[in-house]
Amino acid sequence: MKITGAFVYGEDQKFHEKDIYVKDGIIQDGASDDDEVIDASGCYAIPGLIDIHFHGAVGHDVCDGNMEAFEKIAKYEAERGVTAICPATLTLPSEDLKKVLSLGAEFASKKHEGSADLVGFNMEGPFISPVKKGAQNPVYIKKCSPELVEEFVDSSKGLLKIIGLAPEENPGYEDYISAVKDKVKVSLAHTNSDYDTAMKAFEAGASHAVHLYNAMTGMSHREPGVVGAVFDSKHVTAELICDGIHIHPSAVRATFEMMGSDRVILISDSTRSTGMPDGEYELGGLSTVKKGREIRLVEGGAIAGSVTDLMDCLRTVVLEMGIPLETAIAAATINPARCIGVDDRYGSLESGKRANIVLLDKNNLEIKRVFMAE
Repeated sequence: MKITGAFVYGEDQKFHEKDIYVKDGIIQDGASDDDEVIDASGCYAIPGLIDIHFHGAVGHDVCDGNMEAFEKIAKYEAERGVTAICPATLTLPSEDLKKVLSLGAEFASKKHEGSADLVGFNMEGPFISPVKKGAQNPVYIKKCSPELVEEFVDSSKGLLKIIGLAPEENPGYEDYISAVKDKVKVSLAHTNSDYDTAMKAFEAGASHAVHLYNAMTGMSHREPGVVGAVFDSKHVTAELICDGIHIHPSAVRATFEMMGSDRVILISDSTRSTGMPDGEYELGGLSTVKKGREIRLVEGGAIAGSVTDLMDCLRTVVLEMGIPLETAIAAATINPARCIGVDDRYGSLESGKRANIVLLDKNNLEIKRVFMAE
């Protein structure tokens, strides 16, 4: 197959007028034996997006504990140009979490036509803070345990990529991070840490921050908090929910300037209400209500994830927040791929990588076509 006429997003994170060649689902340097030609005039050709933090869509959550949820969610994500997924789990009983991870590993081991590739898991809980629990269920919060992490890794068949931690709630957190950081990336998540505690966690080997600004201490001139510690720890990557609800556009622009474009990862944090009508939906045993672009807990009114998929977040950050398209694409493709260690197969349109390609209308960034490597 040859895709011609498009402006192609290159490894240098710039657009080029060139052809894309695909054979057997893999991007090639030159022409293939297949004479199918796709005219993509008027389009950008970009890598399929990679969402490393979302919970569900179209009425399903990965924590539902059934294969139908994975199937429906993965199909929806692919249709929305998100061709590789690393879903996030909720704070639930450990045995329930192991079941979810095991089911995900089973799903990932089989081919699913027209579905996003499941390439990892991101566990927000259960080692979080009740003070910054957000929409996580406090009943199931636990103290951190290297042994339990090992059980999670085993259940996921190695698909567990990121696990959250509120260090201030877990005495001995530095030893814990040292024990698990070579098996899974440790993130600061749902944490009330001050700057010094967060810095100690990053110095011990934590290397990621879950949805920066949300469910954590913010930055002020005398108390820089977790956000300040992320800035000062150059090995740390940071997630941003750019749905137009979670973070003000000015803060988004400032974050890209502060952190540098290679450290920022766009995520959706989407829930089962994404792609669904307004109404009430369950989230980890808690009741939520969707109204327009927001979803909140029925009790207390806290924001409870998002109702926006990653492609819509990409458009929002470009068209409404002023982030350059080239920068935003990197934050939704190669940056998350590198973060979870799948950049040898995903994240860019390089020869030898999977041919997950999205064509976007140059005028409005709407999806024209999605190609999936089968």
